[in-house]
Amino acid sequence: MADDIETSFQAAIDAGKINGAVICITDAKGHFVYEKALGKRILLSGEKRLQQVDDVLYLASATKLITTIAALQCVEDSILTLDGELSSVAPELAAKQVITGFSDNGKTPLLKLQTSHITLKMLLTHSSGVGYDFLNPHVAEWQERFGPLQQEGERRSVEVAFSYPLGFQPGEGWMYGPGLDWAGRMVERVTGLTLGECMQQRIFDPLDITDAQFFPVTREDLRARLVDLNPQDPDGLGRAVVGGNTGMNKGIEGHFGGHSLFMPGTSYIKILHSLLANDGNLLKPGTVDNMFQNHLNPNSTADQQATLASPLGVFFRMGIEPETKMGHGLGGLLTLQDIDGWYGERTLTWGGGMTFSWFIDRKNGLCGVGAIQAALPFDGDAVATLKQTFHRDVYRKHAAWKER
Repeated sequence: MADDIETSFQAAIDAGKINGAVICITDAKGHFVYEKALGKRILLSGEKRLQQVDDVLYLASATKLITTIAALQCVEDSILTLDGELSSVAPELAAKQVITGFSDNGKTPLLKLQTSHITLKMLLTHSSGVGYDFLNPHVAEWQERFGPLQQEGERRSVEVAFSYPLGFQPGEGWMYGPGLDWAGRMVERVTGLTLGECMQQRIFDPLDITDAQFFPVTREDLRARLVDLNPQDPDGLGRAVVGGNTGMNKGIEGHFGGHSLFMPGTSYIKILHSLLANDGNLLKPGTVDNMFQNHLNPNSTADQQATLASPLGVFFRMGIEPETKMGHGLGGLLTLQDIDGWYGERTLTWGGGMTFSWFIDRKNGLCGVGAIQAALPFDGDAVATLKQTFHRDVYRKHAAWKER
């Protein structure tokens, strides 16, 4: 498979590996712009239409960056703090205990009190102890044995969905999880708005974004452009984005700041560009600078590095080789060194599900989003290869543009 976007993505479309893709790239000054829509999307009726760059996409965990911005705006407004304890805003988090195993032949959970308090910074960097239950065996077992049983058709709030114990002491480890869902609830509690209302007023309106909505997408003008609404996904859950599973949006109530936002790539790139240019439209310049610093302490750094080097690491490295020095900024994975021909030092990057990825490279003055529209059944190897093609080829295209 060729290593340029146009050829390799088209070959994957022709082979039935993916249905299409949307790619949006720009530099800090907006002089270099690369926008590409490839392939076709399938309507509920089965009709196929050419993919458009402004088609509405399921962001999955790419929602987390936008929730981070909303939380940092609250910090700037002095209604939240990065390092203060959260008991007055999120007493549920302050009351959580840490599970270390089970006794009595697995019948009794071994729980310990928190030895330090959870902070907003920890929630934003996945170092709070709040992790997804399926990533921690002890938490998964607790959830299966003692967690509330979800009835068919029941919708759960953040508080109920993530009611299980912590996987480690706050600040003493690293594990990907629903910290941004909790951060989103905190934004709602201190502002008195829904997370969607807060984002619309403070993030979307300043950037003239009018086509973002949390699940479920009910606006007819957006549903008509929704990629994840087709015969294989009639509920618009974003099944293909998460690799074919039913999706985390099934059975949720409210706005989940970790995974439930939909918007076009052409709108998402506006947010990336605002941070890249540090234009002050979303956050103060110093706050943006702070996003691109490593916010993990030594214990969390060591645990993150071990996770990134483990078999699980492929899901968290965003295509970066495990020997690369990495940390975690406010909003995503942070490179701590230059990568030849690719990311500069302190590039912030993350993604959504198995198919969506974004990056902000301030050193090289480039940002971008790539959204692959996978076909089902999901071909993980093909999608992973295409994501790497996207990551690398946009830098080659940018370099060629600069040489003209």
